[in-house]
Amino acid sequence: MNQHPQPLAELVSDAVALLAGKRTIRCPHPGCRVSVRYRHVAPDEAKRLTDLATDHTRH
Repeated sequence: MNQHPQPLAELVSDAVALLAGKRTIRCPHPGCRVSVRYRHVAPDEAKRLTDLATDHTRH
């Protein structure tokens, strides 16, 4: 079970971004508010951004 639910404003913002064709990746570390949002990037760049967002030691 998710012990740290996203605030409603973040969920709405992510949904609106998704409708606009953007992808949002959030750090899974509890309490970390880092996120990366991208659109129209090459697959290699998408992987780099995803790795950056999900590796808590890098931010």
